[in-house]
Amino acid sequence: MNPTSVPAPPREGAHLRLARAVQRVTGTVLGPYQSAVVRIGFSATWLLFLLREFPHRHELYGPEGPWGWDMARQLIADNHSFTVLMWSDSALWFEAVYALAVVSSALLLVGWRTRATSALFMVGVLSLQNRSVFMGDGGDNVLHLMAIYLVLTRCGHVWSLDARRRARRPEGGGSDPAGMALWAVLGLGPVAVTLFQDKSGEPWIVVLLWLLWLAQGAWWLVCRFAPGQPRILLDVLANLLHNTTLAVIMAEVCLIYATAGWYKIQGSRWQDGTALYYPLNLDYFSPWPAVSDLLAGASVVVMLITYGTVIVQVAFPFTLFNRRVKNVLLAVMIAEHAGIAVLLGLPAFSLAMITADAVFLPTVFLLWLEGRARRVGGRLRPRRTVEREERGPDPDVPAPRTLVG
Repeated sequence: MNPTSVPAPPREGAHLRLARAVQRVTGTVLGPYQSAVVRIGFSATWLLFLLREFPHRHELYGPEGPWGWDMARQLIADNHSFTVLMWSDSALWFEAVYALAVVSSALLLVGWRTRATSALFMVGVLSLQNRSVFMGDGGDNVLHLMAIYLVLTRCGHVWSLDARRRARRPEGGGSDPAGMALWAVLGLGPVAVTLFQDKSGEPWIVVLLWLLWLAQGAWWLVCRFAPGQPRILLDVLANLLHNTTLAVIMAEVCLIYATAGWYKIQGSRWQDGTALYYPLNLDYFSPWPAVSDLLAGASVVVMLITYGTVIVQVAFPFTLFNRRVKNVLLAVMIAEHAGIAVLLGLPAFSLAMITADAVFLPTVFLLWLEGRARRVGGRLRPRRTVEREERGPDPDVPAPRTLVG
């Protein structure tokens, strides 16, 4: 044996790799930027939809819609879906619920008290969509699911007013009276849902709202009066719940594309490459008739897009094992949905799907976007403020915990 040779380091045992994986899943918030994009994207999608359809809100979800209140009550009695709009058929109650949906979407978009506003956002989405189940274009189904998932994530960890407040306030810096008041007021929500349980839908939503409210109160009590091991345990549980939900969101997106791709393969129009041709010739899906006619006349392009759509959707779940290929297909899918928004006039559906795709965006790219946004914002703000934000919070000061958010 050569005495100058250096022995190779021993290989890491399986138990050490497992311990490191468990530590990573329970001790850190995985995908904080991706979950922030999901929060911003879906809240913006719902907010823009509600504002765009504000003049038509009564026809879509209100008392003047073709799907009347009595019809909705009969359907909900059969499928037990959740909606607070079944509590009363008055126009005033409808306006209050619609306003709640708009306000909660705006607050979740900017990340203000995300733990509370995400629950309100879920209530608004489920209440309006379940009131008129036929008012949607496919993106409403994705938004429906993601609204439920968001309440289980720590989606305000970055890119939110909550993160900004945590960076500026030291641990224990005040009792957070605003959070305490908000928590107390929101306690009326689970009480009301419990009282109207026979008109609200499935009992799981009642249990979920009570658990969210009680868990937030327990979080504040532990952080204020027992900041040691109990606080660490709550952090571990919150991280585990967030990371599990984020994995479920990724699996959901893969399932959407896999089922869509394999169902398309079974269709004759997708097999002969003409599936795109027909919606391009429908007035309902032609916001730009001249562009639609031009594309419909290019038979080769139509065939390539048709076959390419199927290939990308079927192949995407398998590309997760190769980061470079995944990023390429991710860019293709985002471009495809942007084209659907322009060519077929489905902006809400496209924005919902682009947001769902964004959960797979690489962190390096999101950090690059953050850097570019900071540079642009730096030109619009005083130099002292920019220097303070670039310097960041004091590393010796831990992040604070508040009652709600």
